[in-house]
Amino acid sequence: MTVHTDIDRANIDRGTPERTATQSVTLEIDGMPVTVPAGTSIMRAASLAGIQVPKLCATDSLDAFGSCRLCLVEIAGRKGTPASCTTPAENGMKVSTQTDRIAKLRRGVMELYISDHPLDCLTCAANGDCELQDMAGAVGLREVRYGYDGANHLNQVKDESNPYFTFDPSKCIVCSRCVRACEEVQGTFALTIDERGFASHVSAGMNEDFLDSECVSCGACVQACPTATLMEKTVIEHGTPERSVLTTCAYCGVGCTFEAELQGNRVVRMTPYKDGKANHGHSCVKGRFAWGYATHKERITKPMIRKSIQDPWREVSWDEAIAYTASEFRRIQQTYGKGSIGGITSSRCTNEEVYVMQKMIRAAFGNNNVDTCARVCHSPTGYGLKTAFGTSAGTQDFDSVNEADVILVIGANPTDAHPVFASRMKRRLREGAKLIVVDPRQIDLVRMPHVEASYYLPLLPGTNVAMINALAHVIVTEGLVDEKFVADNCDAAEFKAWSDFVGRTENSPEAMEKVTGVSAKDVRGAARLYATGGNGAIYYGLGVTEHSQGSTMVLGMANLAMATGNLGRDGVGVNPLRGQNNVQGSCDMGSFPHEFSGYRHVSEDGPRKLFEQDWGVTLDPEPGLRIPNMFDSALDKTFMGLFCQGEDIAQSDPNTHHVTAALSAMECIVVHDLFLNETAAYAHVFLPGASFLEKDGTFTNAERRIGRVRKAIPPMAGLAEWEVIMKLSAALGYPMHYNHPSEIMDEIARLTPTFAGVSYAKLDELGSVQWPCNEKAPEGTPIMHIGGFARGKGKFVLTEYVPTDERTGPRFPLLLTTGRILSQYNVGAQTRRTENNVWHSEDILEIHPHDAENRGINEGDRIALISRAGDTSMRAHITERVQPGVVYTTFHHPESGANVITTDYSDWATNCPEYKVTAVEVRLTNRESRWQEDYEQLQKRQRIETVAAE
Repeated sequence: MTVHTDIDRANIDRGTPERTATQSVTLEIDGMPVTVPAGTSIMRAASLAGIQVPKLCATDSLDAFGSCRLCLVEIAGRKGTPASCTTPAENGMKVSTQTDRIAKLRRGVMELYISDHPLDCLTCAANGDCELQDMAGAVGLREVRYGYDGANHLNQVKDESNPYFTFDPSKCIVCSRCVRACEEVQGTFALTIDERGFASHVSAGMNEDFLDSECVSCGACVQACPTATLMEKTVIEHGTPERSVLTTCAYCGVGCTFEAELQGNRVVRMTPYKDGKANHGHSCVKGRFAWGYATHKERITKPMIRKSIQDPWREVSWDEAIAYTASEFRRIQQTYGKGSIGGITSSRCTNEEVYVMQKMIRAAFGNNNVDTCARVCHSPTGYGLKTAFGTSAGTQDFDSVNEADVILVIGANPTDAHPVFASRMKRRLREGAKLIVVDPRQIDLVRMPHVEASYYLPLLPGTNVAMINALAHVIVTEGLVDEKFVADNCDAAEFKAWSDFVGRTENSPEAMEKVTGVSAKDVRGAARLYATGGNGAIYYGLGVTEHSQGSTMVLGMANLAMATGNLGRDGVGVNPLRGQNNVQGSCDMGSFPHEFSGYRHVSEDGPRKLFEQDWGVTLDPEPGLRIPNMFDSALDKTFMGLFCQGEDIAQSDPNTHHVTAALSAMECIVVHDLFLNETAAYAHVFLPGASFLEKDGTFTNAERRIGRVRKAIPPMAGLAEWEVIMKLSAALGYPMHYNHPSEIMDEIARLTPTFAGVSYAKLDELGSVQWPCNEKAPEGTPIMHIGGFARGKGKFVLTEYVPTDERTGPRFPLLLTTGRILSQYNVGAQTRRTENNVWHSEDILEIHPHDAENRGINEGDRIALISRAGDTSMRAHITERVQPGVVYTTFHHPESGANVITTDYSDWATNCPEYKVTAVEVRLTNRESRWQEDYEQLQKRQRIETVAAE
């Protein structure tokens, strides 16, 4: 599949960024009249007219710099030869881009560049893909008069420390594009131009190598480099790509658009697409470089079955695996009843695959026992936002942050978990927006280069609702409510009840200071800033939802936004930062046991009959089992069969002992995934999955943006997930008839009001759309609730703070909270099979120096981490990022057993687990925990069994 013409046009580099203005100017370039918005550079105006001015330091992803002196032009009536990249177009200008004088100057400039550059074009990895090479041809350089005698940079040592790209200073022309990309696009400021004149050179950090510097390997510098100075190692190894396919990243909920660049069926490079609406040509280390898992040697590509989990795996054909699964599920239902089997959909699969999965469960299984991993992350978002506003999703698009004046980040770590969006947020903060961070741990955003929070509120884990009520108390009692917005858009009686509630003395910052541990003065200052600082935008993550009061907290943030009028326009809103690539989509597609696609309850006659008529089957009006209910029922011997699509519940769900006990009790577990994950140790059938590179479909990101996933290489196992589900459903007596995922999307659009206008043709035409997309909004809805809420009047809900049942005490005096790190993703199944392990090879426990000293713990010591649910061990990292009394770890490596520690407390409304609050003790140890020893034995047996099967 080749790149379409519109993709080619979007990827033209016009040298300087696009400008928008109410006025336009008309000038003449090489005799051709050109009209452009005021403020547009001559270089860009020329490009829009089809005239390409030579350039090296200029690129339209960065502000004009004017250092390479290659883009010189002549302007009638003006002296000299100004740089076209830094000179704005003006009315009446007459510009010449090609004259004898300019040609001579450009050749002279290029001659100087080449005189200190290796002449190894034929063997260079960038041969045919090098701007320096192109520009030498463009200016007609045919000889270099200067020899290589004297000082030069040709023997500079190459830095190959980074696992994904090399830095060859001998080929650097010091154009500063990499430095400016690191500053302007990424916002890390890891690179600089050190020294001056002939000695000037690009330096990572304090003249460190790239791996040891502050570089986050986002790839912006590699993307910006016009030579082979910064070059992907895959391109060096395999050569230049020959074709590309436009697709969507399969990591976090930002949903970046990429070009998968290939030689035949080998992926050589993933390049962020400049016209991607979510990422605008930027990327992070995961999406840009960590795609090697897709062809990793541990990929399972043939179906396997076994009668008992004590038996070795046996490779079988697809037909045998499907027939065996169907017979086992039928046997279980005949023995234990219709409700004894169910399934879990994946937030990493496409919308189409999730949709047919829940359809199979409802139509072929005959029950509503379907749930998704969104249960354990963002289900409170769906409940809270739907209750308050009428829709179960965030209110803004990502570009909205460009208009925010005050950014309130609660329980989220964007630079680690959503780095591409974080880069845009950091840019807005550098432009002057104010920042408030509410988090038990000091995330990078609190203070980093050119970014510092106006207020950092380090609350104790589990006290989010107390904090949001204290902020609301200040807004209500100090007269900071947007009375007009509330009167026009919200229920008056509900607002009155809420304002009376939060206005009580017990909700004041002073009263809540003892609960949250945060200074009342800081809380009052933060509340005033949010309410009076202009456009106020709330961004939140799992630190909000994964609590026993997760739904209450989402409602509390919705209350705060409505009370201050921060909804219904750019720069405001309540914005969940979704963790996985299709968490939003898996919820939209009807993955919960009580809802069809579009969040319509299964008990409602209208929606249910709509599906019954289309699907030709009678559907159960009673909600099915949630994941926790499935586990409990398994132990009660009433739920005995599970189909697990692309989800590793044995690692990701809380209270591992309880989960594995439930899995061990079931009679048939089917795992459909890329690798033998932790859940597969308890499975009886393994069906190989397909990576995002091997299938067609769509993902829906955190801003409700539906983006196309396109097949770049054939499925290694022969089938995509939707095809596997079709085969199993047919074997169970309910055939589905789709020839392509586009037909599944057509059905989704037919049955789901918010997707009514979505089709592959529209997605191909527009690039992506944001739901709702229907007759009222044929090209989608970037900003929700303009002029009113989807539910009618906005609903204020009382949010009483109820302390969690998980408390500290003499045995467990510390509070454990968890989170993610930049280089790893979710349970690590993908990123652990890439070079990202260089940055994070194990989960560690962060502990405050005071708590470490009291326990005799030094940096790097092995510690035992013990809770009421279980114990594990890991190494300690002593840091003041966590406050005294709080410890923190990640959950990317299964052997760390992070969820052995977490309890099964959960959100009152949705059963979302309370991962973020666990009472623990930490002590020195010199051995692994008993669970870890058992885990190693289980993994060893699994490896032996797999080898035996082979």
